[in-house]
Amino acid sequence: MNTSAMSTSAFEVLDKELEQMIVQQRRKCLELARRLRPGLTEDDITQPHDFAELQESWHFNYEDGFLSGLLAAQVTVRRAKASSG
Repeated sequence: MNTSAMSTSAFEVLDKELEQMIVQQRRKCLELARRLRPGLTEDDITQPHDFAELQESWHFNYEDGFLSGLLAAQVTVRRAKASSG
């Protein structure tokens, strides 16, 4: 196996792991948002500034920020993979 194939494989594993973490974190954010305001959808929480309950919750803001960090990491990994090969 050449170095390029190993790099691609490593990028794919990392991307898959990040995707699993993102799915889990999205679920966590949605569950928390629904505790604060029942009935919210996944789409609703992509615009948390529309809901006072979410804006005012340090816990939701923390978890949403963590999700943003995971998404940024995934973009970075994908960009690095694209430029490596």
